[in-house]
Amino acid sequence: MRIDILTLFPKMFEGFLTESIIKRAIEKKIVEINLLNFREFSKLNNNQVDDTPYGGGSGMVLMIEPLVLALEKVKKENSKVILLSPQGQTFTQEKAISLKKESHLILICGHYEGFDERIKHYIDEEISIGDYVLTGGEIPAMIISDAVIRLRDGVIKKESYLEESFTNNLLDYPTYTKPREFRGLKVPDVLLSGDHKKIAEWRKEEQIRITEEKRKDLLGEDHGSL
Repeated sequence: MRIDILTLFPKMFEGFLTESIIKRAIEKKIVEINLLNFREFSKLNNNQVDDTPYGGGSGMVLMIEPLVLALEKVKKENSKVILLSPQGQTFTQEKAISLKKESHLILICGHYEGFDERIKHYIDEEISIGDYVLTGGEIPAMIISDAVIRLRDGVIKKESYLEESFTNNLLDYPTYTKPREFRGLKVPDVLLSGDHKKIAEWRKEEQIRITEEKRKDLLGEDHGSL
């Protein structure tokens, strides 16, 4: 998989690309991540990429020309172009699973008061990471890249994510490790029983219980309570 990120602030990605699981995925050549500063595609003497909006209003708007020129530099026939925008579809685990199948993602990071609306003619979809506004699209680009990359074969063990939160619309079950007892707080007996069938049943019940308590909206109207 290849991911191209169009951004005005490539240095924001330094830690993201050089630490932990993402770093290992890059080293193993499971993913290639490229950062493209679209300021380099400005045709103005001062490399300006934003201007005041037609019709008046506060703030500055990203101009379409440098964005499209940068996009044309990296776009291929099989590219999926995503605009990171608070107006987009909310990013979910289901969407991450869908995007992991793509061979080439292009993520466009916004800044200032948004984009010239005509950029919508050059993208495949808009994605938002939630109902709030950030200073730019760099953090959303990292979130989406991380969520997608970890699902690619060879990045983490498959069993690590098959039963985690949001799989089958359930939150994850509780997990414990040593010591067996800490200040009066004990590990549930079933996890020490060695009975894998009972453990699996307990974990499923706990997933449903926790989801009902914390995110009942994930279960849907047809799901009965325990």
